[in-house]
Amino acid sequence: MQRKERFEKFVEYFTTHQPDAETELNYGNPYELLIAVILSAQCTDKRINQVTPALFKDFPTPEHLAASHFDELFPYIRSVSYPNNKTKHLLGMAKMLVEDFKSEVPADLKELQKLPGVGRKTANVIASVIYNQPTMAVDTHVFRVSKRLGLVNQNAKTPLEVEKQLVKNIPEEYIARAHHWLILHGRYVCLARKPKCEECKIAHFCRYFEKNYIQG
Repeated sequence: MQRKERFEKFVEYFTTHQPDAETELNYGNPYELLIAVILSAQCTDKRINQVTPALFKDFPTPEHLAASHFDELFPYIRSVSYPNNKTKHLLGMAKMLVEDFKSEVPADLKELQKLPGVGRKTANVIASVIYNQPTMAVDTHVFRVSKRLGLVNQNAKTPLEVEKQLVKNIPEEYIARAHHWLILHGRYVCLARKPKCEECKIAHFCRYFEKNYIQG
């Protein structure tokens, strides 16, 4: 099957079956999502959703967070991965939001990446989820699933390579949602160690399935 056809079938399936896919992180505004995404690096959304309610309640604005200090903030996120670094990132991010961005989360990718704790992936999430921009955040799920499906070259070695190929081939109006399609499929069906190929609804256009179950 040609890659173009795989992309067509991918978009057709998910626009029909998961047209309103969205992040599983709980948030109420751009500031809260920014916090949640920074915390979610190498950690599960489930864990982040357990710690953010108290954090959002006690630090409801960038000003509140910027006025805090390490020993006050750390207990709120001690149970997430890399809590020391993330505590520093959140404090630095809040200070920069207040001082440089008038407490507003920027929409521009370059501006977002100036914030402590915000790399390209996090910036892409904010841009797509909050501002509906056609950006593709590539986490481990997106990286794995897009390669298994055959949407990107098997020799793509970096998240940026995968991102560029996905953005190039997915119609612009679907790119923001496609990020969630790939994440959710990877989280619940196309698991890293043991993908559930027998119950997968998109196996009929999956390169991994063809190679391991049909050709094999």
